[in-house]
Amino acid sequence: MTRRLPALALTAVAALTLAGCSSADGATTAGETAEDGTVSVVASTNVYGNLAASIGGDHVEVTSLIDSAAKDPHSYSATARDRLAVQNADLVIENGGGYDSFMDELREGSDATVIIAAEYAHDYPDAVIEEEPEEHAEHEGDDHDHIEGFNEHVWFDVHTITHVVEQIAADLTAIDPEGAADYEANAAELIAELGAIETEQEALHEKVEGDPVIITEPLPGPLAAAVGLDDVTPEGFASAVEEGNDVAPAVLLDALTLIEDGNVDAVLSNAQTGGAETDRVEEAAKDAGIPVVGFTELLASDQSYAEWMRAAITDLAAALDK
Repeated sequence: MTRRLPALALTAVAALTLAGCSSADGATTAGETAEDGTVSVVASTNVYGNLAASIGGDHVEVTSLIDSAAKDPHSYSATARDRLAVQNADLVIENGGGYDSFMDELREGSDATVIIAAEYAHDYPDAVIEEEPEEHAEHEGDDHDHIEGFNEHVWFDVHTITHVVEQIAADLTAIDPEGAADYEANAAELIAELGAIETEQEALHEKVEGDPVIITEPLPGPLAAAVGLDDVTPEGFASAVEEGNDVAPAVLLDALTLIEDGNVDAVLSNAQTGGAETDRVEEAAKDAGIPVVGFTELLASDQSYAEWMRAAITDLAAALDK
């Protein structure tokens, strides 16, 4: 199943004249790609940049705007260099769902093809999943600012990412038909890897289904759901941490009580965010002999997406001793 996404057809903005810029992963900015025939891809984070590079190979130049754990996509301030890259891109890939909303402004005036990963999630509000790819449809009024009830961390949903991979290959083919065979082959190889990861998740699901966990921040939620864990986090804890707010004392007390009473098998956290309340929960878990598993929002420089997800599953299985 594949959801088609909109392409923006607006007048390009040429006010910026930065030249020869390069991303932290070594990719040149989009303005240079016309000369060497490669397709310019700009991704909001290196998660999507890695997927594009895996599929595009030598046919693409990929710029990942956020490739360091020191940068928080929720509060990231885009630069003039970022805007230039997006304005000159052939393909833009972002998460959506409120996660990287800074991309909305960067895309204004761009005529790039746009992929918004969140719209491939089965629970995305008003999502339309289609059996066969179709041409991009006009889609106005997108608002990705923290959709209530929707977990925007969709890259931890391997099934959703499989659809994103299909779309990347389809859009690269549309932009660069001469590379179609390579895009198809590379995407097929990656999809096979993702299928194997889903099989690993299913095997773990059989062992840990119903195991209670506290999830201090929504990041690992899709992975926890995929393996059947029971999220017993007191309501309001994870959302407060994600928004950078204080956790209500009563909510914190409920979380600590669950841990102290032995009603939790593991604590899952975002290794890149936290606060005093998260620290107290993690410390209480460690004191009680309950494992704490930290997950990251970005890939390490030497990791592929598939390697990263396998490591996350391995860490989770080890913590639950399965």
